[in-house]
Amino acid sequence: MIRPKLSLRRPLAVLAAALIGLTGAAAVATPASAHHTNISAIVDCDQLSGERVITWTVENSEKRKTATITGVKANPETDVLLLSDGTTHLKDAVIQKGGFVEAVQRVPGDTKSATLTVDAAWFMKGDPWKKKAPRSSDSKTIDLTADGACTPAPKCVDASEAKYSHTFDGPKGTATVKLAGDLPLCGDEKQYFTLVSYFAPRPQFATPQYVYGEPDSDFLGAGQTEIELNVGVPDCHTQVDLIWGGVDEVIDPLVEDGPRYGSKKLGEKGAPGNRSSGPQGWYNGGSKNCTTPASTFSSACDGSVTVSLSNDGSISKYPVEFEVRAENGWSKTVTVAPGEADNETVVPAENAGKIEVLVDGKVIENGTYSWERPEDCPLPTVTTDADCETFGLTASNPEGGMPVKVEFTYGDKTETRTVAPGSSEKVTFPAGDEEAALVVLPELGLELEVVYAPEGCGGGGGGDEEPGLPVTGAAAGGIAAGAVALLALGAVLFVMARRRRIHFTA
Repeated sequence: MIRPKLSLRRPLAVLAAALIGLTGAAAVATPASAHHTNISAIVDCDQLSGERVITWTVENSEKRKTATITGVKANPETDVLLLSDGTTHLKDAVIQKGGFVEAVQRVPGDTKSATLTVDAAWFMKGDPWKKKAPRSSDSKTIDLTADGACTPAPKCVDASEAKYSHTFDGPKGTATVKLAGDLPLCGDEKQYFTLVSYFAPRPQFATPQYVYGEPDSDFLGAGQTEIELNVGVPDCHTQVDLIWGGVDEVIDPLVEDGPRYGSKKLGEKGAPGNRSSGPQGWYNGGSKNCTTPASTFSSACDGSVTVSLSNDGSISKYPVEFEVRAENGWSKTVTVAPGEADNETVVPAENAGKIEVLVDGKVIENGTYSWERPEDCPLPTVTTDADCETFGLTASNPEGGMPVKVEFTYGDKTETRTVAPGSSEKVTFPAGDEEAALVVLPELGLELEVVYAPEGCGGGGGGDEEPGLPVTGAAAGGIAAGAVALLALGAVLFVMARRRRIHFTA
């Protein structure tokens, strides 16, 4: 069998021609694709205008040839101006060998992306028609949302967003509040702050509390960016608060289970107080009670003492519990409301030695007293009943007074009696040669000398007359006159006779 011969010449020739054509095409295209521009960009936000500012950089890939930008297309369609000039458009710019040019484009702040397309040509010498120059068209798209929205910088701050800083000195009652940052509050907006002080029952938080004086309130706004606040602080237990808001926010009084300032106090962890940075804006302290306990004493002729208790001073805002304590364990507790007084506490005579008035276990100022005999108390009186055989002396103590000790001395004999109020005690001495008896009231510091001179007796200054009548009335002469004088002027005589002897002829 004869097989036909196949010839490979024609296919090989076709393949060779194709390879030669492809090689030639490659040789022509390579120089054109090698010339290109590199585009990059950085993006900023202009907070004054709220625009995105794109700085485009266009690099020349050729280190031996200059490039001329022949066309520029931007999306969004806003001007792309040379950075070095600021007014010249990027088109027609020349890029030096291996160099670059920068251009700036501004686009709205809410633009999501931007694209720059640059056409460039590398013109060759000896090509007047510039038809053989290598050319390229390069494009770059950038995302403008990566850094968030670009909006104009605010010219003011809304009161609901404003931040503050503060200082606070509770014991001195001073504070300052300052708007943070450089921006004022917008429009006519105002933010009030108030400093208030209270009377308090204890140096720690406790109720009830009552506002002391006038709270100080002021606002930030209308160009005012800092305020100073000052309040008086009571000279007693107190609470001082720096609060968010005006005087209408002040709570008076602060009572148990009532409203509280809570996070309105500046420096708190919660809003709105945490919108101001600084120390805690509240203080509790003071060294003494917000009361003015006082006592006065009045002695009675019967030995008792009336203690008057008052709680009506300028800082008396709370009830006071007084304890009146006297000798022999006698004690009484009296509670006096603020602004009130109690005048009904009487210490009995048997206990009215040293008396003390105490509050919280401590004796108050001027709270110690001992009974003193009032100057207007009626004094005891002494009358005589004398004859030629006896010398009688009677001491009488008016009602309403205290028992009084009386010492009667005549010659070498002394008799002592205690005379109860409203009663009398009499002693009788045998008549002797002594001309006078001494009557002493040691507890009152009084003494009285009474002369023994009965009428009608032989001797003793009376001669041989008959004994005189008892001294019971207004009989004339000697002892009767003395007795009447004692009865009528006894009190005065004793007062005038303190530590002096007054001679009366009996």
